[in-house]
Amino acid sequence: MKLSPLTTAFLFPGQGSQTIGMGKDLAEQYPVAKQTFDEADSILGFAISNLMWYGPDTELNDTVNTQPALYIHSLAAFRVFSHLYPDLKPASLAGHSLGELSALAASGALSFEEGLRLVRKRGELMKQAGELAPGSMAAILGADIPTLDKVCAEASTPEEIVQVANDNCPGQVVISGAKPAVERAMEGAKAAGAKRAKPLAVSIAAHSPLMDSIQKEWNDAVTSANFSPLQLTVIGNVHAAPLTDENSARADIIAQMQSRVRWTESVKYMASKEVNTFVEVGTGSVLGGLVKRIVEGMTILSLGTPQDFAALE
Repeated sequence: MKLSPLTTAFLFPGQGSQTIGMGKDLAEQYPVAKQTFDEADSILGFAISNLMWYGPDTELNDTVNTQPALYIHSLAAFRVFSHLYPDLKPASLAGHSLGELSALAASGALSFEEGLRLVRKRGELMKQAGELAPGSMAAILGADIPTLDKVCAEASTPEEIVQVANDNCPGQVVISGAKPAVERAMEGAKAAGAKRAKPLAVSIAAHSPLMDSIQKEWNDAVTSANFSPLQLTVIGNVHAAPLTDENSARADIIAQMQSRVRWTESVKYMASKEVNTFVEVGTGSVLGGLVKRIVEGMTILSLGTPQDFAALE
């Protein structure tokens, strides 16, 4: 076994990592994974597993389906790992945006069902927010956070706000907000020396004040969900610091809706606590790629397919 519990962190992906076929091989090889997909189909009342495995991608890429799909694959993979290696508990967990809910479920703070219902609700509400107050997001390459904070402040007006949404890694930042403000900030970023400013193909301004239209409903959903004490340490998105109990977990995923995902700081925090191995649990390898650009010399592994599990042995 290649992993040491004291130096290993598990990471849970967010939107953008989804792909047709996600989790299919895992379910075919491991009964606990198949059981997870069956459970998800039953909870949601439709065969989301079929959508994940066979598409169409237009439906899978609809945020109301994308978010639960990524959660389900991550938790299926985590359950397989826990079944194979029951004594190995990672030093910390972290998830990017939606992935924070996957991390909380893996930590024991949320049951699989409670987490899935919350994730589905989150997707529905974010889609609704995009319809009520359409916004936009853009990736800015080659500019640092202080520069972009200044650019966004200058591009914002009281009616049209843009802000840093995802601090993904040095040189890769996503901004989010009202479309005119995002466009002004893209121009401002280029004028300030950014290598590239690229609009993202979304109408949802995630992690920005445009989510305010659904904030109360999200608060109510999170407040009424059953949380349990965390059995594993989770590093929250909003403060890039450990969530110590149910209250801090609730507060973080409530605040996260309009707050910056502090991914760079989260990874640096874990590395400062002697983590040297980052395992991406679920679909894809996006987060592993970001880790490589945040801290040098880390071991990066993926854990989403039977081949990934075979490579652990």
